[in-house]
Amino acid sequence: MSPAAVRRDAGRDPGLQPERTRLAWRRTTLSGTVVALLAVKTTLHGGASAAGILACALCCVLWLGVLGIAHRRIRVLAATPGPVAFAPRHAAAAVLCTVAMAVCGAALVL
Repeated sequence: MSPAAVRRDAGRDPGLQPERTRLAWRRTTLSGTVVALLAVKTTLHGGASAAGILACALCCVLWLGVLGIAHRRIRVLAATPGPVAFAPRHAAAAVLCTVAMAVCGAALVL
């Protein structure tokens, strides 16, 4: 962040925005947990085929990725008093994991 931006943000009161962002990340991890558990349930319920097990395993790995990204973001938000920009590579990783989990879920359902 440039020194001019720091001076501009120095008097800014973030209010409850950081807390809302942390809560949103927690809801995201909770929904990812539900997706991973449903993937396991669907795989076990429908008879364990090789494709189902692979999709379920991939879904669980992607869930761990989302969990790691969210945990890192929550720690960054808790450590700094003001707003902190989300790194583009972390945002891209979160989007990639989310889209890939949706594809794995669709593969399990079909």
